[in-house]
Amino acid sequence: MYGLHYYSIIIGIAIISLVIGKSTDAGPIVINTWPFTVATATAFETLSKKGGSAMDAVVEGCTRCEKDQCDHTVGFGGSPDESGETSLDALLVDGDTLNVGAVANLRRVRDAIKTARAVLEKTHHSILAGEEATAFASQFGIKVYDTLATDESKRESQEWKANNCQPNFWKKDAGLVPDPATHCGPYHNHKVSVSKSHSNQYQSQPGGHDTISMIAVDGKNSIVAGSSTNGLKYKIPGRVGDAAVPGGSAYADSKIGACAATGDGDTHLRFLPCFHVYMNMRNGMHVQQATDDAMARIVSVIGHDTGFQGAVVAFDARTREIGATSVGNWNFSYSYQDQSMLKPKVVLVDAFHPQKSEH
Repeated sequence: MYGLHYYSIIIGIAIISLVIGKSTDAGPIVINTWPFTVATATAFETLSKKGGSAMDAVVEGCTRCEKDQCDHTVGFGGSPDESGETSLDALLVDGDTLNVGAVANLRRVRDAIKTARAVLEKTHHSILAGEEATAFASQFGIKVYDTLATDESKRESQEWKANNCQPNFWKKDAGLVPDPATHCGPYHNHKVSVSKSHSNQYQSQPGGHDTISMIAVDGKNSIVAGSSTNGLKYKIPGRVGDAAVPGGSAYADSKIGACAATGDGDTHLRFLPCFHVYMNMRNGMHVQQATDDAMARIVSVIGHDTGFQGAVVAFDARTREIGATSVGNWNFSYSYQDQSMLKPKVVLVDAFHPQKSEH
């Protein structure tokens, strides 16, 4: 059985407790991960304009975060990889058609979500990656820069290298030389064979996980979900996270609802939590149970008290309720705004502790 979660909404300096799933007013609504309220307000303002679409809202909201470098985990100049460069992942899911457009490992382009929209609207493909995605962006007048690094990200990279490239994302028991636990790379295989590990045990990952993932519902009840991030700090160059993969960081179906996720993208890619949430709602599960169930599934495989951090927030189109679930030792919150509000509200989500018998 799933218990109800209690949350708090911050309004000015007042804190009001409520129970989720929370009902929302009819009409347009924007929901996004984290207290990125400027992005929320930008998206909702877009919806409020005559003819404002859910697609426009998500693109404008995420673009705002890319420009503002939200928490330095979205946009240029954040999360340098091992080479010191910043690369971006972004995704859009059109809930009316279930078409998707995404970019992965996008380099030297700041407008990741706009490039994802071009993939969705101009091609029959779903995901473009790397330098080829950069060339694609240039075709449509999206500016290409010499680098996405900034003075701050260069300083972070230099300090990381001075600390023997710690922490990093190389397996410490994979027979690599030099030892990635104590040295920088490049790494290669040791001649001695290494036994393969088949453990499901989660390994805590360095860096932040503050992806902006956003849901927008417009006046026609069309739903779009999307994500944008610069990924994990000190990642291996070429890494693709869940923010570029449908069902990982976002999913939408205008008839059912939508989901937005944030957290450890490499773990999320194993479970596609937003697609899990969507299927739960599609099969009739209450939105709060749907988000609980998706995160409980992850914990059942990787184990409890492992250091994993992940969260999902979802919107049920039929009941117009919001549900959210957060796992891990972090303070996850989401922002939302509907037409009853003058400004976005931020909802703090208590940590979920699934019972070991749930899955």
